[in-house]
Amino acid sequence: MRSTPLVTVLIADDHPIFRRGLCDIIAGDSTLRLVGEVGDGEQAWRLIQELRPAVAVLDIHMPKRSGIELARLVSQQHLRVALIILTMDGEEALLNEALSLGVKGYLLKESAVTDLLQAIHLVAGGECYISPTLSGALVRRQSARQELRAEKPGLDKLSPTEREVLKLIAEDRTSKEIAELLGCSHRTVESHRQRISQKLELSGSHSLLRFAFDHKAEF
Repeated sequence: MRSTPLVTVLIADDHPIFRRGLCDIIAGDSTLRLVGEVGDGEQAWRLIQELRPAVAVLDIHMPKRSGIELARLVSQQHLRVALIILTMDGEEALLNEALSLGVKGYLLKESAVTDLLQAIHLVAGGECYISPTLSGALVRRQSARQELRAEKPGLDKLSPTEREVLKLIAEDRTSKEIAELLGCSHRTVESHRQRISQKLELSGSHSLLRFAFDHKAEF
């Protein structure tokens, strides 16, 4: 009988003692394999690309690149790695931004010792884990998303590429930057922008940009 492959995990946190504690927790689970531990976002990004761990646990505030920046890079390059963000506080804007970038886990550091293993196993299996104390923020996010879709039903008619373009517009990316990230022409991006505006019934030269900024947490 073939054994189940170990879940590979990368840890990135700039506090050595805390990071060591996380590594010890992972070492105590025979179904997990720690493939790397680093102290800054640049090293983390290098190892994510080289090692392609199943799960990367990232501190939200690190030197060189933050956890949010890494989540954006993973999303843009469509890498198959489940991300867990570690944070000291439950700032709602950062939670919403992380979830919009496809982050699967959002863990308060105060509960990391007790919740880390559960979070890793859930996100490795394609599920989500958010610290229970942040449940109120999740409810508000879901409510806002439902209200927006009732107001703008065209959101559900956007193609996957159009959704990606809309998210990049919300990051204040220019059409040239979006074209480079998506590997297409400037004209193609402009066509996407026009179709998005039509589906969302937006008019005016800056209406799409304003809409993207105002609702980026609800896409």
